[in-house]
Amino acid sequence: MKGLIRENLPRHLAIIMDGNGRWAKARMLRRIVGHQKGVETVRMIVEECTRLEIPYLTLFAFSAENWLRPKTEVSALMTMLKKYIMAETTKMMRNNIRFNVIGNRSELPADVNTALVNALEQTAGNTGMTLTLALSYGARQEMLSAASRLVADAVAGKIRPDEITEEMFARHLYTADLPDPDFLIRTSGEMRISNFLLWQLAYTELYFTEVNWPDFTKEELHRALRDFQTRERRFGKTSEQLVARS
Repeated sequence: MKGLIRENLPRHLAIIMDGNGRWAKARMLRRIVGHQKGVETVRMIVEECTRLEIPYLTLFAFSAENWLRPKTEVSALMTMLKKYIMAETTKMMRNNIRFNVIGNRSELPADVNTALVNALEQTAGNTGMTLTLALSYGARQEMLSAASRLVADAVAGKIRPDEITEEMFARHLYTADLPDPDFLIRTSGEMRISNFLLWQLAYTELYFTEVNWPDFTKEELHRALRDFQTRERRFGKTSEQLVARS
């Protein structure tokens, strides 16, 4: 953890895990091999974030748009997801990790949902890091769902349109019980958000690396976190205001 300041780590770290396919293609391997290698990276990063005592870790595991991929790849990914959840639930219990899922779970296969529900129920009482997987997730879909529910409440006379606030809207998102991310890491060199946590990332610090996810090591994580620790988070204020407040 050389160079990292314990007191200045992000409270909520979000990661877009990208580059499994590129990693495999560069080695003339099947894409699924890249995904398998990526699962190993997930295990390592979760363990390291637990050790660093980062309270919230959110991983973009499968987007709403990923259903458009070839059926064979999607099927393999769902099988891997089920195996990962079943294998890691005991470890999450041992490490006091609370498991969480955001996204449209109704689109996931029944056996995957069974594994997810089991992990959610078993870890619900844990008080350590909250590990969130974004599955069948799309931020635009999330915001449309939140808006629809608010409209329904307004039509039913439960609220007035002029009573709707940012806080009220946020309570209707999948992430209602999570703080907004402080830091977002995206691997593989792509410099876009890809429909991930669009509302929640309003004041998040962004970090992009050329490293593909299967090659993202603890050292790469530490490099990113050290970069975060150099950032001045002003939230619209001036540097002088922050100094005066401190």
